Amino acid sequence: MGTHETHSTDSRSALPTPTPTTPRGHEALAAILAAPRTVLVALDFDGTLAPIVENPQDARPHPDALAVLAELAPKVASVAVVTGRPAAVAVSNGGFAGVPGLERLAVLGHYGAERWDARTGTVSAPAPHPGVAAVRAELPAVLEAAGAWPGTWVEEKGRAVAVHTRRAEDPQAAFEALRRPLADLAARHGLVVEPGRMVLELRPPGVDKGVALTEYVRETGAGAVLYAGDDLGDLPAFAAVEKLRSDGVPGLLVASGSSEVTELSERADLVVEGPAGVVGLLRALSDELR
Repeated sequence: MGTHETHSTDSRSALPTPTPTTPRGHEALAAILAAPRTVLVALDFDGTLAPIVENPQDARPHPDALAVLAELAPKVASVAVVTGRPAAVAVSNGGFAGVPGLERLAVLGHYGAERWDARTGTVSAPAPHPGVAAVRAELPAVLEAAGAWPGTWVEEKGRAVAVHTRRAEDPQAAFEALRRPLADLAARHGLVVEPGRMVLELRPPGVDKGVALTEYVRETGAGAVLYAGDDLGDLPAFAAVEKLRSDGVPGLLVASGSSEVTELSERADLVVEGPAGVVGLLRALSDELR
């Protein structure tokens, strides 16, 4: 594995950790600060650690993200990236391999169906769902029959297939026109459609960020959780944290704010301004845990 620079070039004094706006958020932040060695910090990738870009393959973390994560990780129980991307792609695009300080990082890819561990540098995963191959074969004809807008394009994700409309002349109209045809296609092959920010992903059922997060909390024995996300695919993780809170595990819900998706902001304990805001929050938290 290669090595990476993890120091940030900015000179700054310690900043106060942003204040949650909900009672549950206040309780969770207090628990995190009181017992950081029990805390799981779990983060989405696109839109949370990395800015949204037109071509997902071009997505890279905020310039200070790796340095801040490397500072924070040794102070908490675990750091995990929970993403819909294939784990290997997230690791490559994120530059997570070989970073000093991130030796215990886990990347839960494909909504938890795949897992990469920094300690081994390997990806573990079950066999893919057969419906994905069937959907992949039929998708071009379905898009043509549905009159997909020019600029609509398909992203191959191995264990899922995603249809993007961000490049269309009217991305929202193109998105809405494909909802029903893609839902029907997915249902024929035992898959589900997960909507996101100008993307519709066809993937196996029973695999989502909530399931992945809950299982990882159980595995690590985390006594508190911070989860940050930005898109509809993060709502199951939010629901999982809410369930954990009802079971006595404090949880802080952070929304990486976006005008495209407001559902997370409405349920979050704390809203920050995109990846820069997430990095700022993690930096302030790390500073407070010195």
